[in-house]
Amino acid sequence: MMDHQLRIALSFKEASRAEPYRNALSKAGLEVLSFSPAHAGSIEDVRGLVLAGGHDVDPALYGAAAHPETDPPERRHDDYELALLRAAIARQLPVLAICRGMQLLNVARDGTLVQHLPGTFKHQQRTGAAPVHHVTLDKSWEPIFGSTWVEVNSRHHQAVDQPGRGLVVTATDPDDGVIEGIAIPDAAFVVGVQWHPEDMVDDPVQMRLFESFADAVSRYAGAPAL
Repeated sequence: MMDHQLRIALSFKEASRAEPYRNALSKAGLEVLSFSPAHAGSIEDVRGLVLAGGHDVDPALYGAAAHPETDPPERRHDDYELALLRAAIARQLPVLAICRGMQLLNVARDGTLVQHLPGTFKHQQRTGAAPVHHVTLDKSWEPIFGSTWVEVNSRHHQAVDQPGRGLVVTATDPDDGVIEGIAIPDAAFVVGVQWHPEDMVDDPVQMRLFESFADAVSRYAGAPAL
């Protein structure tokens, strides 16, 4: 029976793309509530927040003009998720931000983005669970992944440029320096990854990220460890 103390919010724009996230989080023992601008829930009802991938963040939010390759703005969704994210951080909820979610986390902390990577072909490959390259991890992430590097998939053309206030870089592509992970080090769990671990949960190393998030949710809720 699901422990309602372990409810978390999964925020996304396209319901058709949410299932891999939901499956990964459920596999980690969490109860997933869907949050979106059309079906806005209350942050007070959950013990953690996951931001899914999706469209590009409006560059106006970090003071930049749009690059020709940047998606048309979806400002309603951006504003909704920014408010949700800021409320979660203010309440010290565990946060896991994936792909666009990581970029939004950076923008929420006054950081900037690279709107179109020079090496876009390498990073924008739709290989599903198949890894494209590896990333080097900061030692602070060794407890999460059990390693100093991890193989990742990749389907993005933007990336973190200047890290935002209070954020540290925790993972990078060793070949081109693209930032692949960020975190707020003094928070219980505020983590962003640029790849899509929800598609790689058959890999025990990738599943550890969701398990670490679930452990943080359990600690926040005062529930027994999963």
